[in-house]
Amino acid sequence: MSSLSGRRIVLGVAGGIAAYKAVEVCRRMVDAGAHVSVIMTEDAHRFVGPVTFSALSSEKVHTSLWDDDSSIPHTRLGQAADLMIVAPATARVLSAYATGYSADLLVATLIATRAPVIVCPAMHTEMWEHPSVQDNLAVLRARGVHVVDPESGRLAGGDSGAGRLASPESIVAAATAVLGTARDMEGLHVLVTAGGTREPIDAVRVIANRSSGKQGYAVAAVAAERGARVTLVSTVEIPAPAGVDVVCVETAEQMKTAVDRVAPTADVVVMAAAVADFRPVRAAGGKLKKRDGAPEIILEATPDILAGLGESKRPGQVLVGFAAETDNLEANALDKLRRKNLDMVVANDVSAPGVGFGHDTNAVTIWLSTGDRKSVHLASKRAVAVALLDSVVQVRG
Repeated sequence: MSSLSGRRIVLGVAGGIAAYKAVEVCRRMVDAGAHVSVIMTEDAHRFVGPVTFSALSSEKVHTSLWDDDSSIPHTRLGQAADLMIVAPATARVLSAYATGYSADLLVATLIATRAPVIVCPAMHTEMWEHPSVQDNLAVLRARGVHVVDPESGRLAGGDSGAGRLASPESIVAAATAVLGTARDMEGLHVLVTAGGTREPIDAVRVIANRSSGKQGYAVAAVAAERGARVTLVSTVEIPAPAGVDVVCVETAEQMKTAVDRVAPTADVVVMAAAVADFRPVRAAGGKLKKRDGAPEIILEATPDILAGLGESKRPGQVLVGFAAETDNLEANALDKLRRKNLDMVVANDVSAPGVGFGHDTNAVTIWLSTGDRKSVHLASKRAVAVALLDSVVQVRG
């Protein structure tokens, strides 16, 4: 049975072109057995008619603090909800929610509820990247609000970029995960690494890789939701998931120092970071000048953090490695699993469309040291994180 079955969900629809996708979100949740109450802002009516939602949802659409059957609709809806979702969440709604400016029924209900809240931002790239929007999202994340980040792709007006509302499948999956999340990692300390290390060539140039850190952050967020105490060692500047302690690093050596400090007390270590294999033997103190010709860069191996963790792994500790490959996926993954004394390896073919570095989606195969395997076909990185942590719980017994 779906975790949505029998649950009361308030779906807020704000005024953006992506409001049409909320129709499909509503339909899917009703089909899964949820009781869905829809709140539309006044501007949302310009994109989708309320009759559409009234026909598909579980009750008549709610639109105003003053024209509802209840004298206090925001309180009634907020108290009855098991979950609130805002899709699309516009810049205005995010700002109002973050600052408590409850001038309409949707924001008043968001403030009146104690249920979990998922916001699904959608707006043009320039708006999505504006510091005020990102600051408001950081505030909401810190308060425990779940954010389903927008996707990159074709936008209204014909151009492309970040800001497109996440797919209905991803939004419903997030709702299912939030309502179905078991607190099965209570009392555990989980260490996660994320991002790609940067090894200096000179004062301004580095050797780096394409890792965005999104998969590691998804693992950290889901582990925290499942009750774990989470330490995230990161090289990227992404707002921290709610309840997660972040240690910022840049180089492989710095990451090793941070990991070695935390790992001895961790019950689970997930090395999702893409650690550089090589670094310059000597970095120039200043900026190298093009007029001086191409420099000779001599490389040396960086410390193998994962192998070191495998050598020092204590009984009961679960060690998870990642293998980003472009060929011979299974052979390379199983070799890493054995050679580095891992309990689990998560492998993906980063040459495949939509997989791995920089994408919001991933497709992986998880191999366990017991010989078990699990495949996750192209899905959100959150879905991959859920599958990974399910396997961790399985290994711990």
